[in-house]
Amino acid sequence: MPAVARLALLIGLLVSSPLALARGPLTETGELQGAPWRIDVPDNWNGELVMLAHGFEPAGAPREAAWPANEATPALLGAGYAVAQSGYSRQGWAVVEGVADTERLRQRFIARHPDTRRTWILGFSMGGAVAIASLEQHGGHYAGGVSLCGANLPGATLAGELLTTLVAFDYFFPNAEGLPADGLASAEAGALPQMQVYQSVATALQAKPDLAQRLAGRLEVSTDDLAGTISLHALVFHDMARRSGGMPAGNRETVYQGFGDDDAFNAGVKRYAADPAAQARIGGQPRLTGALGKPLVIQFNHRDPTITPRMQAIYPQLAKQAGATSVPTLLPAAGEGHCGFSDAQTLAALKTVVGLAPAASVP
Repeated sequence: MPAVARLALLIGLLVSSPLALARGPLTETGELQGAPWRIDVPDNWNGELVMLAHGFEPAGAPREAAWPANEATPALLGAGYAVAQSGYSRQGWAVVEGVADTERLRQRFIARHPDTRRTWILGFSMGGAVAIASLEQHGGHYAGGVSLCGANLPGATLAGELLTTLVAFDYFFPNAEGLPADGLASAEAGALPQMQVYQSVATALQAKPDLAQRLAGRLEVSTDDLAGTISLHALVFHDMARRSGGMPAGNRETVYQGFGDDDAFNAGVKRYAADPAAQARIGGQPRLTGALGKPLVIQFNHRDPTITPRMQAIYPQLAKQAGATSVPTLLPAAGEGHCGFSDAQTLAALKTVVGLAPAASVP
């Protein structure tokens, strides 16, 4: 997938048909409190439901009149599961809305299908964080969950990781043409068109390949993916800043390592103070604690330029520290890039969590 395409990251008025009486095939779309939704029930429904959580959708991205099916939907339906998916009432870094909107849709489905045997939640990318937060907050309604290529980090932790990317680029490539003199973390950079940010970053990297290689190594991505990673991290960081009302992370006390001459880097890197109120707000988006009580399967891709190995290790550590009664199961990496899973791999991850759950659970 081209780097430009990755920048978008994969990226109630209710229909009145008698869903409770249906056994499929059935497709419905509608809206709940500003969130578009879709429900699909196959004709061979096994009585179980998958709540499917999608990934980051850039603010302002056009939406179809009816919420479209995620590309994993046909495989899940073919395996006999009903699939319900919310488009969320807000675009951008919308984990809080994703959890609330997904829960509303789950309640709607169960009200019309009270005999649903078990409910699962499965999320991709940002939707992985929606899935885990849903298990932590609404675990009594789920038999288990799956996070694929998930951004499984507390909001404040993710904001700090993104800030590291931006200040490191500014250190190695100061005054890049087309970018503000104050750097990628500045409000001015947040106002630029995303394509301009990408092209300016790519041009700067091409001019200094040795420094680009050093930065790519520290950020755990390939040099081919570096421009896409940096510009995507800028997009998400500034979305977090807008929704939190200020600088969501700071680096005044951060001691950086792994950038070559670390003494020079720490002395010369631009420093920011977090806005306390903004940091507190973004810290709960999501407020992941690791306190799991239901089975969770986590799986990443090989060479993911978006959710890097350092980020991937954070939630399992949180669960260990929290003494989770159900420790996450981490499957070996599969597929390539960000969310590059085949249908068979997605179904295999779901099958794994099904095998970990009790035979009967509260829907």
